[in-house]
Amino acid sequence: MVPMDRLLQIVARFEFVEARLSAGAAPADIAALSREYADLKPVVAEIAAYRRALADLAEAEALLNDPEMRALAEDELPSLRARIPMMEQALRVALLPRDAADARPAILEIRPGTGGEEAALFAADLLRMYQRYAEAQGWRFEILEFAASDLGGIRDVTARVEGEGAFARLKYESGVHRVQRVPETEAQGRIHTSAATVAVLPEAEEVDIDIPASDIRIDTMRSSGAGGQHVNTTDSAVRITHLPSGIVVTSSQKSQHRNREIAMQVLRARLYDMERQRLADARSADRRAQVGSGDRSERIRTYNFPQGRMTDHRINLTLYSLPQIMAGDLSEVIAALTAHDQAARLAEIET
Repeated sequence: MVPMDRLLQIVARFEFVEARLSAGAAPADIAALSREYADLKPVVAEIAAYRRALADLAEAEALLNDPEMRALAEDELPSLRARIPMMEQALRVALLPRDAADARPAILEIRPGTGGEEAALFAADLLRMYQRYAEAQGWRFEILEFAASDLGGIRDVTARVEGEGAFARLKYESGVHRVQRVPETEAQGRIHTSAATVAVLPEAEEVDIDIPASDIRIDTMRSSGAGGQHVNTTDSAVRITHLPSGIVVTSSQKSQHRNREIAMQVLRARLYDMERQRLADARSADRRAQVGSGDRSERIRTYNFPQGRMTDHRINLTLYSLPQIMAGDLSEVIAALTAHDQAARLAEIET
């Protein structure tokens, strides 16, 4: 059973935040209060429904002593008794500690792994899959950096995904994605195995990560690209090296000013992610039990084209709907990963 005193504290906090906003909070506090209000509102609605169900259960049990109402109470009690445990479980999930980064935009990085040109083509397929998923969610998908391979695949791509729940849902995608299929370049029809790596980082703000000017080296260089006078004749590309960590970020859009913005944005995201990983390692001795660990070296998923099968190895989920998944229908996969992660965190708290 969910402790009622904790539920009442949440309701009291929600009413306090609501009153502050209605009374006209200070401009500096409005953004934080609005976010807290939005986070608490659905939880408070679930609490209200749970309390109503408990009251209905108590009333129905009391009616068992009334001969005239006993039959009606006996009809209602089974559904009430079945519904309340489900509502308690939903509340326990809603009360789980929130990842502070869940509400942030996501920085998505995709690179080919083993498999040569076929891996680059598969990386391009993954990019299209995430673009279509983002479009279906109504998110904004902006490609920050893109380097194509010779046959139309991807050597490297970085994108920014902005929208409600973007990082919260995409964070489970970090890891090695393996594909089994007959490559377009295979003349004899043999199935090849290739791989691509996906990294999903929460976007960091300047206040999250302080990067002293002495910690970075900024180099400008000639952009390389498919034609265009500006691209080929101007030193507009920017490479930023973070000296303490050795992280190198490049951006080669047409505007040098924009390239600096993009490179710093990606650098902040990587440094912020490193700090999150460090803190998570300190909190948990066995992070591999968490599907959202973000381990870049872990093989998380296999896409088998001859069988039309996708298998997520972390939760032993197999779906025979690969065409729909590659077309961006990731909802069932991400819902299963989210549920598994929530169950693992609940078990950790309860033990």
